[in-house]
Amino acid sequence: MECPHCGFKQMEYAAVKTTICRQCGRSFSPSIAKVELRPKLKEQAAPAGEVPAHRRFEGLWKGQRSRVISCFECKRKHEVSDAATSTNCPGCSAHIDLRDYKITTSFSRTIRTRGDVHLSAKGDLSSTSVICHSALIEGKLRGNLQADESVVIDFVGKIPGRLTAQHITVEKRSDIQCFRRVTAGSIDIKGRMSAEIVATGAVSIHKTGTLDGNVTAKSIAIEKGGLFSGQLVIGQAALTQGELLPVQKPEDGTEADANLPVPAVQPLPAT
Repeated sequence: MECPHCGFKQMEYAAVKTTICRQCGRSFSPSIAKVELRPKLKEQAAPAGEVPAHRRFEGLWKGQRSRVISCFECKRKHEVSDAATSTNCPGCSAHIDLRDYKITTSFSRTIRTRGDVHLSAKGDLSSTSVICHSALIEGKLRGNLQADESVVIDFVGKIPGRLTAQHITVEKRSDIQCFRRVTAGSIDIKGRMSAEIVATGAVSIHKTGTLDGNVTAKSIAIEKGGLFSGQLVIGQAALTQGELLPVQKPEDGTEADANLPVPAVQPLPAT
């Protein structure tokens, strides 16, 4: 189907009644999305030096930026315009919210968007589940937060829900206490943080940072002046606290004596 507003072509189901253009974000009905030949004839007959109206805005449409998003249901990825506020998945036709949310008061509705979420200092986000592209937390967060990209925390208080993101930054003025596990690809700590952390990448504690809690990560870096207190497991991000390392067999092929106890490898406390 071709959008009658901008001419963008996209695939849709044959039985669809209405849809949203993934280029300009405007809705249209397939019944009017037909290619007309009359405007082309007028363009050919236009006087020399006169530019048709739709040609004037052609460069504007081409200059629009786009991004790739994934469907919440089937995880299929497709490209949408940055100006679009919502779209439909070309695979399962599920609705996808693309809006940005800024929370300045008490808010309790569930948020599921491919846009960004900004929780201001006066905001109180008590939603049980928040899924977004990236988030800036400056107010009270009471539920679970899952971000596809980054989460920046800049407030003092407690976070009772889970935090999941590709990258988490705890700003210098922050002093947070997380009651549930924090899962991330990498974490930068510039303020004070108390939490159990599981990271697939690196955990960095800057010279102004303080971390109190158990950490399971691929690597950890502590600048001079930074503080860390807790148990540390390095090298296996999938290893959680309390689990045992697998028993390795001898390289020469001989089996260990069954009568001898095999000591369990426990994570060592580090300060």
